[in-house]
Amino acid sequence: MLQLIDRARRFAGRPAIVSDNQSFTYANLEHRSAEIAADLLEDMDDLEEERVAFLVPPGFLYVAIQWGIWRAGGIAVPLCTKHPLPSLQYVIEDTEARTVLYSPEYRELLEPIFDLPDTDFRPAGQIGHPLVNLPDISSGRRAMILYTSGTTGKPKGVVTTHANIQAQIESLVEAWNWSADDHTLNILPLHHVHGIVNVLSCALWSGACCEFLPKFSEGAVYDRFLSGRINVFMAVPTIYYKLINYYDDLSEAEQQAISTKLHAFRLMVSGSAALPVSVLERWKVISGHTLLERYGMTEMGMAISNPYDGERRPGHIGQALRGVSARLVSDSGEAVADGEPGEIQIQGANVFLEYWDRPDATAEAFTPDGWFRTGDIAMWEDGAYRILGRNSVDIIKSGGYKISALEIEEVLRKHPVIKECGVVGLPDEEWGEVIGASLIVDDGQVDLPALENWLRERLPGYKLPRKYIIQEDLPRNVMGKVTKQELKKLFA
Repeated sequence: MLQLIDRARRFAGRPAIVSDNQSFTYANLEHRSAEIAADLLEDMDDLEEERVAFLVPPGFLYVAIQWGIWRAGGIAVPLCTKHPLPSLQYVIEDTEARTVLYSPEYRELLEPIFDLPDTDFRPAGQIGHPLVNLPDISSGRRAMILYTSGTTGKPKGVVTTHANIQAQIESLVEAWNWSADDHTLNILPLHHVHGIVNVLSCALWSGACCEFLPKFSEGAVYDRFLSGRINVFMAVPTIYYKLINYYDDLSEAEQQAISTKLHAFRLMVSGSAALPVSVLERWKVISGHTLLERYGMTEMGMAISNPYDGERRPGHIGQALRGVSARLVSDSGEAVADGEPGEIQIQGANVFLEYWDRPDATAEAFTPDGWFRTGDIAMWEDGAYRILGRNSVDIIKSGGYKISALEIEEVLRKHPVIKECGVVGLPDEEWGEVIGASLIVDDGQVDLPALENWLRERLPGYKLPRKYIIQEDLPRNVMGKVTKQELKKLFA
């Protein structure tokens, strides 16, 4: 997003990124991204929206590559570092990425697809080129493709323009009072809007510093908190749950030291899944902060947020951000009265351009008058939106991820002994929901450890079922459709 890079010049000497035990300034970031852009351009004047995928760990190189792609006129396609090869290959092929940049630790993973036609796999650390004149990029150009969870089959690529990303950043910088004095610890995945926009891009837009850990652990997070440098932190409910459990096992002196530092924080945010009231209340005792919950999705960034100053109520997501219009409508498309449930629909410069190469899906995502259909149900209650849940029972929210039951079922059905299956989300205090799978198998038997190993080769870890039941048949209605609410009861 080119305005983001232009702003970096005013903060040239300030620390922008801390990663791998090194501190990098905005000038370092601007210079390295220009080298990468020059290398990507080779003999061209402009990538003209060529897709460039990249698989690198969070840190300085990740940001330099992202900016370099944008500065060369390309579309950035960040790949998930925890996805198995089939998931990565799907994104690379679906976007028709011309180039895939990777860091050394992912070479062995990607090697089996190095022979993909018309795709150049290149070690990320070796790219760089004498500086050249870079193209002028209009704000309406496509900037990034992030992939959905695949709620209705295969994941869809969400295309955002430079203007979309700028609108998402500006609304949050204003709403959450970001400034150059902020220092945030970013532990969120960088193939997801939460980590890319809410934390990384908002920090860099503001002249703040964004720090990364080599590897997540509760102890490492608390060590950084104890440094006294961090004053902004954002995470999913599962992370707060883990931090609470770790804190509760510490000595009283260690707890006191941590709580003293946490009380000095400026802002703490929770999102990507519903925050259990028990977690909110316990974290407030530990930190002195009522976590700020917000609402958004890949297709629009953040659209609704609890206030920075003002009451934050459990289960409520607050009000629409500046520049964003929100409404609640019935199934028939009519506005609902206050206190009545309706689908959240959004309009604004933050809303994505299109689903990559899926014009029919793009058209279905919008109403005839141009509002984006979120598929989430809420009520307007005492001046704030209260989320009631997803319209479809096939969406499982676990550890900050929205997971498609249909995608997991499709993979399970490919196993040689599984005849049929049904996947549902089961309530869990730590994860929000865990995945349960009901299996119909040959001879009524399946080696579950072997099945789990088989699944790990085909699905990322957060999409693996945690609970299984073996049945002779699935509960169905008269139309033959599996009744998943009944299926959930069987796990109890």
